[in-house]
Amino acid sequence: MTLNAPDPAVLARVEAAVPGIARTRASDRLGLAHDASHYLLTPQAVLVPESAEQVAALLRAGLPLTFRSGGTSLSGQAVSEHLLVDTRRHFRAIEVLDGGARVRVQPGAVLRQVNARLAPYGRKLGPDPASESACTIGGVVANNSSGMTCGTHANTYRTLESMTIVLPSGTVVDTGAADADERLRALEPELADGLAALRDRVRENPDSVRRVQQQFSLKNTMGYGLNSFLDHDSPAQILAHLVIGSEGTLGFVAEAVFRTVPAHPLAATGLLVFPALHAAMAAMPRLVEAAPAAVELLDAESLRVAQTDPQAGDVLRALTVAGHAALLVEWQEPEEEALAGRERAAAQAFAGLELAAPARLSRDAQGRAALWHIRKGLYASVAGARPSGTTALLEDVAVPVPALAGLCDELTALFARHRYERSVIFGHAKDGNLHFMLNERFDTELERYAAFTEDMVEAVLSRGGTLKAEHGTGRVMAPFVRRQYGDELYEVMREVKRLCDPAGTLNPGVVLTDRDDAHLRDLKAVVTVEPEVDRCVECGYCEPVCPSRDLTTTPRQRIVLRREQAAARAAGDHELARELEAEYGYDAIDTCAVDGMCATACPVLINTGDLTKRLRAERHGRAARQGWKSAARHWDGITRAMNAALDAAAATPPALPEAAGRAARALAGPEAVPRWSRDLPRGGMRRRPLPDPGADVVYLPSCLNTMFAPADGGPGVMIAFARLARRAGVRLHVPEEIGGLCCGTPWSSKGFTGGHEVMAGRVREALLKATDGGRVPVVSDAASCTEGFQRIGLNVTDAVAYTAEHLLPRLTVERRLPTLAVHPTCSSTHLGLDAAITAVARAIADEVTVPDGWQCCAFAGDRGLLHPELTASATRAEAAAVRAGNFAAHASVNRTCELGLTRATGEPYHHLLELLDQATTP
Repeated sequence: MTLNAPDPAVLARVEAAVPGIARTRASDRLGLAHDASHYLLTPQAVLVPESAEQVAALLRAGLPLTFRSGGTSLSGQAVSEHLLVDTRRHFRAIEVLDGGARVRVQPGAVLRQVNARLAPYGRKLGPDPASESACTIGGVVANNSSGMTCGTHANTYRTLESMTIVLPSGTVVDTGAADADERLRALEPELADGLAALRDRVRENPDSVRRVQQQFSLKNTMGYGLNSFLDHDSPAQILAHLVIGSEGTLGFVAEAVFRTVPAHPLAATGLLVFPALHAAMAAMPRLVEAAPAAVELLDAESLRVAQTDPQAGDVLRALTVAGHAALLVEWQEPEEEALAGRERAAAQAFAGLELAAPARLSRDAQGRAALWHIRKGLYASVAGARPSGTTALLEDVAVPVPALAGLCDELTALFARHRYERSVIFGHAKDGNLHFMLNERFDTELERYAAFTEDMVEAVLSRGGTLKAEHGTGRVMAPFVRRQYGDELYEVMREVKRLCDPAGTLNPGVVLTDRDDAHLRDLKAVVTVEPEVDRCVECGYCEPVCPSRDLTTTPRQRIVLRREQAAARAAGDHELARELEAEYGYDAIDTCAVDGMCATACPVLINTGDLTKRLRAERHGRAARQGWKSAARHWDGITRAMNAALDAAAATPPALPEAAGRAARALAGPEAVPRWSRDLPRGGMRRRPLPDPGADVVYLPSCLNTMFAPADGGPGVMIAFARLARRAGVRLHVPEEIGGLCCGTPWSSKGFTGGHEVMAGRVREALLKATDGGRVPVVSDAASCTEGFQRIGLNVTDAVAYTAEHLLPRLTVERRLPTLAVHPTCSSTHLGLDAAITAVARAIADEVTVPDGWQCCAFAGDRGLLHPELTASATRAEAAAVRAGNFAAHASVNRTCELGLTRATGEPYHHLLELLDQATTP
């Protein structure tokens, strides 16, 4: 492989238009060359504009541009060999309007985050794609997203009220303005007149009207939304609705206003298991009569993969899957009586079905969430189980519901005819919308894929269907748009493109193309690298939860850059491999918080933190490994030395330790020497044994208590938990060896496996004695330490969870806070502490808030000291929300996280149990 250098003339034009926004390093270009599709194009540069005005300036430069936000699209519409414009980083504003009835959003806002802002109003966005945890509003608009329950009645096209569009000429039009049409006619007269002429052309042709109505009675994202010419009269509204689903080929959507829909609080969900796929499809008409909100299909292979999900229920696990299929059904209502009526109607519908297991609807929130978790992650889970070295392709079609059974039968036959094994069919059966996945080796089987595609196109179009229901035309179906719509409507589409983008600079090759083989070009070949990397399908679900995403790289980018390094070495391009490896050190290894939040979002449970730890381990020399082993054996002295160093620094004029720290970091490197800053506290309090043979609990105070003093001169969690236990009549035993014990996280996070094993052995030995062989429960007072103990196989409960269950019922709250901002941590999320944190927080505060923008703070033990820029980036959004909130108090459940949030917000963060101690002190 060869990575061509960017064209200097192109970069000069970008710099002249908007200075300083081009990213041209190999890692920047290759890291964003990959999206969730099976296409791969490397951009000349990645551009990171900060405003609509900058985008307008770029457009006026007349350069080919492709807009990309979440990178979850599956049809190749977000990759480019030209200039790739990152519209996620600086376009994330969300403004709730009219008590939640409407919402104004920018293209970089993640759909789930928008819905979280709407949830207090009982509202949500209409589109509900399976990728809602990662897809952004830019893609929702560009692809006319729909999803599980919205059908065509509440998709993007039907619920978008207005948008602010930046046209290729640089003209900005707000289609919600009262003078939108006048402005469009004044600034873009040819476009306004042309759209009116096309409207009349379509309406005056009966065959065109019939075709458009038939095509858009289905979910349909093939070509441009020609239903705009039937549904709207004014040029501004026609333009706005043509832009929906146009995949960035007609203009840039700087912001959009949506009408929201009710988020029904009550739902009943069930999994109907059928003996065969055809039987499931044959049941559809009867089920649709019962008006479910969702009917999701899972074929036999889908069920086999779903059985491996940790959240799979008993019915699913017990099933011996042969040729079975299942339908995930759900009814939603705002009131109890209405839902009960739906359940009765559903029971009548179930009675006449040929089922392989008893049908049962459940309102249990946990069980329902598990079923939807499985369904939403199905594509990536199935793709993650593919053979190493193959590429996963997800196709997306729709036909009238009565034609579903026949199409499923034919697709199954096509899989066999073209020798595709373990292919999967699933989708939104209520809407006649099927997804099916193939595993392909493009380097050896391209002719097979081409032949299958031709047969599939005929199978769908012969049934009056559409070749793209939800995922957009992209590159994969652009050669077939004319075949689906016919010559006349295809020419209307070409005229739409000419009117909006005369020079053809926006997303060339997407939606419309002159190449019959466009779907067979620029295909993504996958190299075998290592287990964490090989399972990844590049879906991007991990990216919104990654704390380094705005500073360096995301988990997906860490993985694809490993693939690119391997590909460069395989191709003999050692210069590129060295360049990528050099940039990878800081971008991917040094600035990974190893918080594991990516695994909570990944459908195939990849924790790129584990990859990072292994790569860190490979960098360590023998002396470093031995030094950290020695530290594990002398941890009490090490922590007391750190304590003394912080005390000494605090007693010295700040400029001196800051200067000394800078010099040491310059000499030894930022990975070796933490950065001291004047906002750090003094040293903490030494942990001391508290022997009590009759104790109820073995208490392991964290070594963080020794290293860092509490905030604002408070008692700290070590003293606070002891007080709370004493008030509740619970006796604590602190082991004799406590000064030298640690959860092992400092070693595991840095990749010092030998030192970690030494410390794990010491802790196991001490706890075996302290707990009387495991009889007495063990509690730790820092969430990251609790998680660390559990990682080495110890049954340790976090102090917040123990307090919520055992201490809080015995305590009397003497005083309450009016408001409290709470920062859950990545470890508390992994440990499932949300309910316990909420219980304690609500016991002491009238109003408890997890601020907008919450995520892992990335302080990550010492990462916030080694690379403070990482924590600054990770906490920026949450800090803004905290500063705007005027809270009476601020809390977290880990001392280093408290330091990170204090640094970011300027507000003192205490451990939550410190605040409980204050509230219950007589």
